[in-house]
This record gives sequence, structure tokens and C-alpha cells, in this order.
Amino acid sequence: MTSTGVYLFPLSYAQQRMWFLDKFVPDRAAYNISGAVRMKGRLERQALVDSLRTIARRHETLQTSFREVDGELMQVIDPAVEQEVPLIDLSGLLAAEREAEVQRLAQEVSRQPFELHTAPLLRTTLLKLAEEEHVLLLTMHHIISDGWSMGVLMQELGLLYAGQLKGEPDRLPELPIQYADYADWQNEYLDSGVLDEQLLYWKQKLQGPLPVLDLPTDGIRPSIQSLKGTFAEIELDREVTEQIRELSQREGVSLFMTLLAAFNVLLHRYTGQEDLRS
Repeated sequence: MTSTGVYLFPLSYAQQRMWFLDKFVPDRAAYNISGAVRMKGRLERQALVDSLRTIARRHETLQTSFREVDGELMQVIDPAVEQEVPLIDLSGLLAAEREAEVQRLAQEVSRQPFELHTAPLLRTTLLKLAEEEHVLLLTMHHIISDGWSMGVLMQELGLLYAGQLKGEPDRLPELPIQYADYADWQNEYLDSGVLDEQLLYWKQKLQGPLPVLDLPTDGIRPSIQSLKGTFAEIELDREVTEQIRELSQREGVSLFMTLLAAFNVLLHRYTGQEDLRS
């Protein structure tokens, strides 16, 4: 702990990667993780704010910023950081206008970049649709969170808010370790020589020019990569889904790994290429 009351820890290697990408392509929201909670019934705003602040005290990453200290990149954990929850009142709009404005604000908030040197890296906004209907927007930067963490936050928020309304104390068990502890352990482990071995493996694996994936497209590949992508939804029936799950379990891999393998097979069919690293 420093004289200013903050705690300093090294970054994990994943956080170092996020920091580099943020500096390499600044002012982008590509690594924002967003969620929303629609709440119906009478809302106790202070109870909601208190619940969010309890979660921030429980998870140090929600009090963390990232900056250089004496020339070294560090996690800066500041227990004095307070989570603010601004309120935007949309109750004066017509129903259709309200829903359109909720969607617009949700996109606007989720696309607003974070400054990694300023905590908290969790942004919360409360939208009032009616006296007994609200939407809570949450956005976190990937340097402190992931999709699983957003689910944990949502679950704990529900439990703490329900307890606040009943006047019950925080019953969540104390966390045995924090992410900073893991980062400290990871740095020590990889510095033992493991990192050099892994770097050598990938340097050998990726040596030589990386191939360009020669997909048939209806446009010209841009010379500079952008983040203006899109997505396509494909719905699989229950029988196919279960077969994929059974195959994954039989081969001892995750569902993601099986689907990624299938995607690579598809790319091979389109291109005829066997090296699909790009």
C-alpha cells in the first residue's frame, strides 16, 4: 500500500495485451463488455447504488485503473473509488419513443471509450421509463472483466439489492483471492522460465510470412483493417446441438473448440488452404 492509500500490483499478461491494444488503437470501444437489466416494480435507487458499491468493494478490479508508476506499468487499486449511477428520465416520452431512446442510449453508452488510467472501469446508467419501470445499463472494459464476470456481477447485484430491500446484511462470502493475486502468481510462474519456452514454441510455429486467407468476396479487402464488421445468426435444431455436445465431450474439448474446428473446415472448403492462421 502506498502513502496515498492505493495498492500497486503488476498486470497479468492478458491485461498487458489489453493495455497495448488500447494504446495501439486508442479511443475505441472494441473491448467494452455491455449488459442491461430491466427492472419492474418500485425502485429504491439508493439501495441499488449501495449494492453496486458493495460489489465494487468486493471485487478489487472494479476499483482498479492502469498507469505507469516509476516507469513500470501497474494495476492501481484505489478503495476510495465510488461507483456513480446517473439517472436519465425518459418517462415523459411516448411508449414507442421510450423504447427507441433506450436502444439509442444503450448503444451510445456501450460505445463510449474508457480511459484506462481512470477508475472505475465500470460505467452504470439508470434509465427511468415509468414510475415502476427502469433499465440499468452496465459497461465494463475487458481489461477488468469478461463475459463470465458480467454474469457474476448481475447475479450478485440481484442478491445484494434484494437483501437491501429487506434490511438484511451482506451475506456474500468473502473472496479468498483477488485478480491482482492471480496476476502476481502468473508473473512469478512465467518468469521461472515457462514464458521463454512458450515464446520459443510460438516463434517456431509462426515463423515465415503469415498467409492471407483467400476467401471469395464481393468486395476488395481494405488495406487497413477496421472494426466495421457484422454478424450472421444460424439456428441449429436440438438434435444437431446435442450431437455437437456429445462429440465435444467424447473428444474431451469444449463446445467452442468443436465449433471453431468446424469453422476452419468451412474456410478450407472455400479457399482450399490448409494454413488458416489469419
